[in-house]
Formats: sequence, C-alpha cells, structure tokens
Amino acid sequence: MDKQKYRRLLPFVIVLTVVLLGIGLARIIRSGRQPLAKTPAVPETLRQALSYELLATHPHDSACYTQGLVIDEGVFYESCGLYGKSSLRKVDPADGSVLAEVALDPKYFAEGLVLLDGKLYQLTWQENTGFIYDADTLEHLSSFHYQTQGWGLTTDGSALILSDGTNTLYWLDPGTMQVVRQVRVSYQGQPVEYLNELEFIKGTIFANIYLTDTIAAIDPQDGNVLSLIALSGLRPEQNLSVHGEVLNGIAYDSLNDRLFLTGKNWANLYEVRLVPKELSTPATQQ
Repeated sequence: MDKQKYRRLLPFVIVLTVVLLGIGLARIIRSGRQPLAKTPAVPETLRQALSYELLATHPHDSACYTQGLVIDEGVFYESCGLYGKSSLRKVDPADGSVLAEVALDPKYFAEGLVLLDGKLYQLTWQENTGFIYDADTLEHLSSFHYQTQGWGLTTDGSALILSDGTNTLYWLDPGTMQVVRQVRVSYQGQPVEYLNELEFIKGTIFANIYLTDTIAAIDPQDGNVLSLIALSGLRPEQNLSVHGEVLNGIAYDSLNDRLFLTGKNWANLYEVRLVPKELSTPATQQ
C-alpha cells in the first residue's frame, strides 16, 4: 500500500499490537474497513526463535515500490506497485539493472508475484484482476479474476497461494483460478493479520507482516505461526521516516539455498541467512 492509500483510510485507522522479536511489542497502523483482531502475544521461546545474519548487500532500484519478488536461475522478477507506476520487471541481481519491463495500465496497482511452470502470475490490489505472462519474454498471455483484494502471491509447486491483507490464505487452482482451499493464520486461536508478500520455502509459507520488520513463518497445513523472524536493522535509514516504505519482498533461491529480502523503495537488496536469535550477529559483508 502507498501513502495516498493510507491517508484515505486514516479516518478508519485502528491501533494494532504486533509482536516484534527482540524489541517486544510495537504499535502499528492499518485500515479499519473490517473489524480486526490484535496480533496475539507470543511466548518468549517463540519470540526469540529466529533472527538473521546479513551475508551481502546488492543494489536495488529505489524507484520500485516492491510488491512481489521472485528469483529463478539467477534472475530476479519483481512486481512494482503504485497507481501510474506499476510494472513487471526482469532484473539483473548483480547490479540491479532492469533487463526487461512491462508497464501496467495506470488504473492498476500491482501487487504479489509468483513463477509457476514457466509463467509469471501478478496480482493487483483493488481491481480483482491478475495477469499471466511468459517468464522468458514477459509477453502478456491472459488475465484472471478473484474476489478478494490482492496482496501477496506464492506457490507450493501445484496451487497458487494468495494473501489479501487479512489472516486468510487462499489456494487457487492455476488452471481455473478457483479457490480450492482456505487457511486462517493464527497463534493459539487468535488471528495474525496484515499478511502481505509471500514465499514458500521448504514446506513453510513466509509472509511479510505489513508495517513491521517481521516475517511470519506459517504452517500451510493448519495456518499456525511457527516462528516470527526479527529483521530489525535491514530497513535503510532514508526509508525510516516514510510511512509504508517497509520490508516487503522475499525471494528464495532453491537451487543455491539463498534467501533475499528487500522493501518498498529501498536502494538495497539483502542476502541473509536465518539463525537462532541468540546466535545472530548481523554484520554487513559486501
């Protein structure tokens, strides 16, 4: 979401308490269009489960309001949002340069992105419309529709998995785009919301929690939060004062077991390794 969207929703804003590992509880703001429950408190043993080690810093185009990030065979695919600025990009990870780009019609606000069977699937925010592209050429192949808002998108290798900003994840049949399964994400029966960009990693769904420096690791079978990953310190200084320019973008390189993270309008893309929190020693290695 962007700053204009946030300002439009400001009269309806509610305060939500979110667990931030290593720094306790933080207060965050979100639209109050629908009744929302508080993100539950999590026991100390879980709150201290994971942090990160920073392995490398790579350049990233700060003009991209990152909504979705994918890596495949050494190339990044990225969905950049905002009305009038939305696009799909193929990006060189070495220098962050754009190798190819397709601009969306200004009426669309691009959101989540995933690659499955040689095709890229891209969501839009409020338009209930998604686009399918050839991954090699970025040629637009077709469009599809869904009933919810579009936030994040990933795949378990068979179905597409969509988030809409609530605590519900939707499994879509990529052939029909019909919802075939739903899971509500929770901890001890309490909903965990603001689920945004998604990535399926080794049988677990990783989800950015919007407006925080935290990623939730979710069991796709029952929606239980397995761990909350503290990523404080990654957000560039120039983005700290801008509401909404937060962590959003998770890409896992399964061939080389590498994890990449970035955020909205960030000038950096980071390669990290997840580690037990008590063993973490975040330090930049260029």
